Amino acid sequence: MELKVYTLKRNAVLDYAIPIAVFVALMALSSRIMIPLPFTPVPITLQVLFVILSGLILGSRRAAIAQASYLGLILSGLPLTAYGLAGPMAFLSPTAGYLLAFLPAAFCVGLYSEKFKNNFHLFIAGIIGIIIIYLGGTSWLAIYLGDINKAWRVGVAPFILVDLIKAIIAVILYRGLKGLRKQGGSNNWTRSEG
Repeated sequence: MELKVYTLKRNAVLDYAIPIAVFVALMALSSRIMIPLPFTPVPITLQVLFVILSGLILGSRRAAIAQASYLGLILSGLPLTAYGLAGPMAFLSPTAGYLLAFLPAAFCVGLYSEKFKNNFHLFIAGIIGIIIIYLGGTSWLAIYLGDINKAWRVGVAPFILVDLIKAIIAVILYRGLKGLRKQGGSNNWTRSEG
């Protein structure tokens, strides 16, 4: 039996763990920057922006880890949702489907953007993420409200334009950070594009 010893290089922490932790923090902070709407239990937050951005910057695996970590902190009892819900209650709320969709959305944004690199395709990656979030959120909201049409009217329709703008902003921020990486040479936060 062969024993393999793995060592963690100093740069591995900088390249892997710290960017994930930053996106976990951004997800938590962005949940609390919200605009509640009187006709829906779903508020406007910046979380969709950071789900998309995590996929673009971190790539599929690290973005999924960041989102899983964020969800794990909520499940462990930290009030990191828009309305400050924590623990199992956060995953029984009307917005639970959106929360749970963050992980596959970030993974798919990262996966698509790893294959296609131009601005148009990066925006398409953002749209894919938005669609996944809407599917998860609306499915759960339909169960919660007992009406799929109402779930669409209060859980998707009011958010389409603002979320498309978030996708555009995510691409702009990603390109800006990538440009900084090329200039500075030492920023290892964005994945390399070979």
